Amino acid sequence: MAGAGGQELPGAVLFACTMNSVRSPMAAAILRHLAGRRAYVESAGVRAGGLDAFAVAAMEEIGIDISQHAPRTLRELNDTSFDLIISLSPEAHHQALELTRTMAVDVEYWPTFDATLLIGSASREQILQGYREVRDQLFQRIKRRFGFEGGPSV
Repeated sequence: MAGAGGQELPGAVLFACTMNSVRSPMAAAILRHLAGRRAYVESAGVRAGGLDAFAVAAMEEIGIDISQHAPRTLRELNDTSFDLIISLSPEAHHQALELTRTMAVDVEYWPTFDATLLIGSASREQILQGYREVRDQLFQRIKRRFGFEGGPSV
């Protein structure tokens, strides 16, 4: 299925990161927002974290609600028949490659900053700015990768 820019949109995409609290839920929500029902999109982590309030706030600023996201692990996925897995952290990339050793699935690695590293060493506004930068980087990368040019900008 083609994306808005005519590029091929995989039928099923998984975003994976370390805790499934910030990067992968943001990316999954952005692709769902852009693709609608044209693609099945999930997210998972190497380990399950908790719902991240800064991630919720950063996404809310652009009108995407992730407040109901329930973090889960790659092992907890009911279905692993994805056409594309995009890993956002080194640990998740390693796990994705292990998971797909015997599967015909594309795996891409998009190194993405872990904004949770700012917690405890920066002000609330600086932390939120870090989350915004991660959100905006993911939004632009997803638009480019899947051909959604001319969509809403952040």
